[in-house]
Amino acid sequence: MIKGIKFVGVPVTDQDRALKFWTEAVGMKVATDQPFNEKQRWIELKVPGADTGISLFTPEGHESRIGQFQSISFWCDDVFATADAMKKKGAVFAQEPKKEHWGTSAVFRDPDGNMFVLSSR
Repeated sequence: MIKGIKFVGVPVTDQDRALKFWTEAVGMKVATDQPFNEKQRWIELKVPGADTGISLFTPEGHESRIGQFQSISFWCDDVFATADAMKKKGAVFAQEPKKEHWGTSAVFRDPDGNMFVLSSR
């Protein structure tokens, strides 16, 4: 029986640059960083205090996914405050936080142009 989601993949062109962004601007913690093959490392990052995370890895043949909207939504208690803190650490927002009838959301970009939702729970 499935118990949950361990990680979701985030396709990147430069793993070092992506690792710096996700740990410094977003606040994730390194769970695994080890060689995978001659081209890439296997990097798993965890959301502090959660069982879930992301993997900074691009499977061969999936390079076209880089720089696209990723169907990943990160939640936080205060979208406005979290977005402000992320911006101070270098994150760029494609959509500033805004309140909707269903909650609050924003959209941020990673250094490769991948876009992610930041939302209220």
